[in-house]
Amino acid sequence: MRTLGLSAIIGLLTIISCTNNNSTDVQKKEVKSNATYELVLASEVEWTHLNPKRGDLAPKAGTLWGDRNSKSATGFLLKPSDGFQSPPHIHNVSYRGVVISGLIHNDDPNAENMWMPTGSFWTQPKGEVHITSAKGTDTFAYIEIEEGPYLVHPADEAFESGEHPVNIEESNVVWLDATDITWVTTGQNVKMAFLWDEKDSQFSGSMLKLPAHFKGQIMSNNSFKGIVISGDLQYKTSKETSNKTLETGSYFGSEGVGVHQISTDKETSIYIRTNSEFEIN
Repeated sequence: MRTLGLSAIIGLLTIISCTNNNSTDVQKKEVKSNATYELVLASEVEWTHLNPKRGDLAPKAGTLWGDRNSKSATGFLLKPSDGFQSPPHIHNVSYRGVVISGLIHNDDPNAENMWMPTGSFWTQPKGEVHITSAKGTDTFAYIEIEEGPYLVHPADEAFESGEHPVNIEESNVVWLDATDITWVTTGQNVKMAFLWDEKDSQFSGSMLKLPAHFKGQIMSNNSFKGIVISGDLQYKTSKETSNKTLETGSYFGSEGVGVHQISTDKETSIYIRTNSEFEIN
């Protein structure tokens, strides 16, 4: 697991093409979708204990895609209680996290609290001793693993993985737009923040920030997953006739050539995981 430096951005497989929907000269690109689609509303998530051995002392977890108890990649929501603090522990697999609501601290047991708000990003290497704390009555985050099962082990089973943790507070996220990179053009103030890429799997992770009153579509070419981090999203696929409202924590995805029609009432951020090019127009 590693984060993507600015010097590597141009080589990233994810290439964004944004156009100004307000211009009469622009026509939406017509794409024939052959995708299978997935949609999980945050209100539909089924919550279980993240660590069944600790019962109610553990945070709750709700799967969005995959199965964290299997060997496959998985994305799920983590919901700790206000004031939660885990004992020092390790995980058998590495994970990434994005704060959706409230404040989360994740670090070495002896580190001072660094409270990460909505939109912050962190990684936790497997085998490394750490604690996780939460502050807020409605704190939750999106967690992603490349392989499972996701397990919790005591600190005395720590091991060295060669990976290094990353904590990026929301105010330190680097947003790029058409003034920063020549291959992105937009009249709607769409912005991107590149977070990580995996050369072995060809997957990458980024944040998409849409302005208020955006209306357009995301066209994806292969595996595509989006999680609403802040704001709200009106959403439908090319195969549907009516919109659904996706509140924070909701998930939409597709496999194959997909067309996701989206609009916003207020500024909205979406975490995106994909292994191919996609376009926004």
